[in-house]
Amino acid sequence: MFFRMIFRALFRQKGKMLMIAFTIALGASLATAMLNVMMDVGDKVNQELKTYGANITVVPKQASVINELYGLDESEESGAYLKEEELGKIKTIFWAFNVVDFAPFSDTHAKLDDGSEVLLVGSWFDHHLELPTGETLNTGMTNLRSWWEITEGRWLDEQSGDKNAVMVGSVLAQKNGIKANDRIRLTTKHGSEELIVSGIFDAGGDEDEHMYAPLDVVQKLSDTDGKLTSIEVSALTTPDNDLARKAAKDGPKSLGAADYETWYCTAYVSSICYQIQEVITDSIAAPVRQVAESEGAILEKTQLLMILITVLSLLGSALGISNLVTASVMERSSEIGLIKAVGAHDGAITLLVLSEIIVTAVAGGLVGYFAGFGFAQVIGHTVFGSAVEMKPIVIPIVAVLVVFVTLAGSIPAIRMLLRLRPAEVLHGR
Repeated sequence: MFFRMIFRALFRQKGKMLMIAFTIALGASLATAMLNVMMDVGDKVNQELKTYGANITVVPKQASVINELYGLDESEESGAYLKEEELGKIKTIFWAFNVVDFAPFSDTHAKLDDGSEVLLVGSWFDHHLELPTGETLNTGMTNLRSWWEITEGRWLDEQSGDKNAVMVGSVLAQKNGIKANDRIRLTTKHGSEELIVSGIFDAGGDEDEHMYAPLDVVQKLSDTDGKLTSIEVSALTTPDNDLARKAAKDGPKSLGAADYETWYCTAYVSSICYQIQEVITDSIAAPVRQVAESEGAILEKTQLLMILITVLSLLGSALGISNLVTASVMERSSEIGLIKAVGAHDGAITLLVLSEIIVTAVAGGLVGYFAGFGFAQVIGHTVFGSAVEMKPIVIPIVAVLVVFVTLAGSIPAIRMLLRLRPAEVLHGR
C-alpha cells in the first residue's frame, strides 16, 4: 500500500517531480564534474607547469657552500663537480616516476674569433639514456626548455648527428651577427672547436646571452670529461604543508619516526630533493622556490574555486528543491489533511513525502552523475588536453551530497506539513 501511494503520487505530480529531478541532476552534475576534476587536477596542473622548466636544481655540495659564503656560483671556479655516471640514479629513487625530465649542465668560458668572450653551456638535448634499472629514457633540454622560441634554424638534435652543433641566444646572435648554419670557432685554454649554428633561440632571460652545445663538446673544451656543474630536474610534487615546511627548515632528522616516514613517502619537493641527494654523491638538491611555491599556490586556488562552485551549485539546488516541494505540499494539502483526519500520524505522512522526494532525487542524482562525468571530460580536454580519470570515491560523496541537499531543501515543506490542521484544510481555510 505504501509503495502504491508513492507511485501514484509520483505519477500524479510528474511535472513537479521532473522539475525536482532536473534540479537535483543539475546540482549533482556540477558536483560530480568539479570533484572529479579537483581530484585529478593536481597532476594536470603540475604537468602544465612542467612546461615552464625545472623545479629542482642539483649542485655540488662544495660549490653550494662557496656560493652561500661568497656568492660564487660557478662550479668550474670552485673546483667542485658532480659525476655524470650517476645521472641515471635519479630514476631509481622512491619517487622515480614523479621525475618527468632532467638535464645535466657543464659550462665554461670560451672566446670567439673576434676575441669576445661567451659563456658556453653543455647539456643533453634529446638524449637516449640507459638506466640502471634496465629501462631507457629520452630526456634533456628539448623537453626541459620547451618554452624557448626558435627564431632561426631548429633545435639541436644529438640523435640525428648534431655532434658539433651549437644553439645561440638571440641577444648574443644579434650582438655578434651570428645566423643559423654559420660556422663559428670557440676557443678555450684547453683547445678549440669549430661548430655549426643549428638554431637561434629566444628564451626571454639571461640564456639569450649564452651558447648551448652538446655536453661532451663542452666537457672536451673545459677538460672536464665526465664532470657536471649542475643538474636540473623537473618533478611532479605535492604542495607543501606544515610537515614539509618543518622538514625543509629543520632537516629530516628533526622529525619523529612516524612523521619522517610520512614525509619521505609523500612527493613533497623537499623529500624528492633529499632522495636525490642520497643517490648523487656530495650533492645539494634544492627546490627552485618560485616554481615550487607557484605550483602549490595555483593548485590550492584552483581546488578552492572548484569547491566554491560545488557548494554554490548545491545551495542553488537546495533552494530550488525547497520551492518545488513546498509548492507540492501546498497543492496536496487537502489530500494530506484527509489522511491525517482518518488517523495517519505526522511521522508516517512525513516518511511518505520524503520517500517520494528521495526516489526522485535518486533518479536525478544518477542522471546528474553521468552528465557530470561527461562535463568533466569536456573540462579536461578543453583546459588540459587530456581526459579526466573517474574517481570511485566521488560516487559515495555525490550520493551523500544529493541526499543531504534533498533533505535540507525539504525542511520548509516538512515544517508546513507538520503544522497543517485537518479541520482547517478540509473546511477550505
